[in-house]
Amino acid sequence: MTQTTEWLKVESLELEAQGVAHNAEGKVVFIDGALPGEIVKAQISRRKNNWEQGQLTEIKKESPLRVTPGCPHFGLHAGACGGCKMQHLHAGAQVAVKQRVVEDQLWHLGKVKAEVLLRPIEGPSWGYRYRARFSVRYVQKKGVVLIGFHERKSRYVADMQVCKVVPKVVSDLLMPMRELIAGMAERDRLPQIELAMGDEVIALVLRHLNPLPDGDLALLRAFAAQYGVQWWLQAKGPDTVKLLDEGGPQLAYRLPEFGVTMPFKPTDFTQVNPHINATLVGRALRLLAVEPDDRVIDWFCGLGNFTLPLATKAREVLGIEGSETLVQRSRENAAANGLAHKTSFVARNLFEMTPELLALDGTADRWLIDPPREGAFALAKAVADIAQDPSLAPGWTAPKRIVYVSCNPATLARDAGLLVNVAGYRCTAASAVNMFPHTAHVESIAVFER
Repeated sequence: MTQTTEWLKVESLELEAQGVAHNAEGKVVFIDGALPGEIVKAQISRRKNNWEQGQLTEIKKESPLRVTPGCPHFGLHAGACGGCKMQHLHAGAQVAVKQRVVEDQLWHLGKVKAEVLLRPIEGPSWGYRYRARFSVRYVQKKGVVLIGFHERKSRYVADMQVCKVVPKVVSDLLMPMRELIAGMAERDRLPQIELAMGDEVIALVLRHLNPLPDGDLALLRAFAAQYGVQWWLQAKGPDTVKLLDEGGPQLAYRLPEFGVTMPFKPTDFTQVNPHINATLVGRALRLLAVEPDDRVIDWFCGLGNFTLPLATKAREVLGIEGSETLVQRSRENAAANGLAHKTSFVARNLFEMTPELLALDGTADRWLIDPPREGAFALAKAVADIAQDPSLAPGWTAPKRIVYVSCNPATLARDAGLLVNVAGYRCTAASAVNMFPHTAHVESIAVFER
């Protein structure tokens, strides 16, 4: 590691929230902790032919957007928590950076320019995280238990005593949980605690590598009674998750705008940020502009987060998901909300879509696409292939409008390129969605029309 002797002018932030500068030789320098507009020095830890990477050590000119981090565990120091990357940047500026990322990725990767950039979707900056996966480690030499996220650029568990991005009631549980695990016989065989919060329930999923003895179960029950949490046990994969004790309130969240309640298991995929999710569902449906006679397809429907609200507006909604288990859960959720008569669900491998498979699901007026990070390439390509050769799906017609919700701007841009440049759609609107404040994670929403 070497210290730069020259002052570096930081020009921008890259996708992992590192400052980007150029040294006197013209080589790109990525600087952890630096912000655009700052003049800094850095400790260089990696050198390649075309770029260098280092860490901020000194600031000559500070950005007016630099703020004091809200969490004592954030920073560049040894042992700092790696859960957040942008706490040193003003929350509003973080959103602006993410909006620019969406715009840049659409253009540079997809050669697509949105006709309108919508106002980004944003919400509370702190206490927003209702889902989290905490690593657990019993450090035998020190006789202590650590529970938290990993340290920056490390496999070690950070010594977290508070966490400002989870609700305070959960942050306040970190130290009591450390005491709890330290007192358990199986403390060195408990690698993870997963948090899943609903509107009324704090569920904690304890991963255990061995069966838990009665004494450990008694400790968990006492903790649940004292702190008002619900323990779930996970012996192996996610399918093995079960409640420690039956009864009590159901783990669920509501979407009040649509009168829908969504029960879920703590290992099911649900959005991390319920405030943003409720706003996102509302915006997606308004952008889709569903009419009462429309048939809608919800691709990658999961538990029905969009499907059920759509069913309150449309004549019929088809939810398509890769997992047969999730399809069954979606059916149950639709029935519980009195929407079974307007919904149907199909299990299909959406990463192996073809024009022929697309035609099987029939024509729909509008689509909602909400894929995982891998995106919806096969789906977009099938649409593009039919646009090029309609004989691949005789009688099938493409939807008039598509709303695409993305958790990866790069795969959104790739798929948008197919929809716009091959399938004949226009990208009429797009915006960032700040689902994860203080992190470099960028979610977005885009609208396509033809």
